[in-house]
Amino acid sequence: MNDITGISPSRADHVYFSVRDDIFEMRLLPGDRVTEGSIAERFGVSRTPAREALQRLQSDGLMRGYVRGGWEVVPVDFKRFEDLYEMRKLIETFAVSKLASAAEDVSGSVVRMLDQLEQIWKIPRACRRRDGREMVALDEAFHHALVRAVDNAELTDAMQRVTDRIRVVRRLDLVYGNCIDETYDEHVAILDAIRHRETDRSVALIARHIEGSRAEVRTLTEERLQRARTAMGPNSVPYAPPRLRGTK
Repeated sequence: MNDITGISPSRADHVYFSVRDDIFEMRLLPGDRVTEGSIAERFGVSRTPAREALQRLQSDGLMRGYVRGGWEVVPVDFKRFEDLYEMRKLIETFAVSKLASAAEDVSGSVVRMLDQLEQIWKIPRACRRRDGREMVALDEAFHHALVRAVDNAELTDAMQRVTDRIRVVRRLDLVYGNCIDETYDEHVAILDAIRHRETDRSVALIARHIEGSRAEVRTLTEERLQRARTAMGPNSVPYAPPRLRGTK
């Protein structure tokens, strides 16, 4: 079904999700530039749905327009990421505090949530997943499960917005970093503290966990991003011109 502009929403949606996935999978890196024309040609659509998709990505904080139909993957802004991690910390410490300090016994839905997460995270070291991209998805699911368990739709929506905006640097941490075992151990400790209703310990553990992730963001450099580009191979996306070393 077409909308009132006569544009098929499915085309804009397809472009939006495809380009977003390229950003999340680091086929497009912060600072990479594309044009409406190159995206329209790549996906076989007119410029209008291509522009609509880019505008949605801009609303997500992932792209920004600059001149004459040109668009850029939002460069790494350390102050912005600091602010986002601070917001994430506020959301998650509140959620964990509420889960661990409930006046009544923990509800059945929360117990099931803890059971399900423990099946994923409380496993022998030899059974732990080692693929960084799989770990990104598991890590996000862990943190969102904690927030959703509070049963506050606005809080959950806010958490999703923060997650979408920090995903690129978080992927660099998990995919190219060396924190998988640490992530498993910290998640298990957080779950144990919630299950035993140790409010102060739960809050301290989740805060330390998030601060550790934020510390990795502080060390992120253009050199590390360039290594990510090299690992993905040259010309990894057909609609983005190769980015020259030393250019902005």
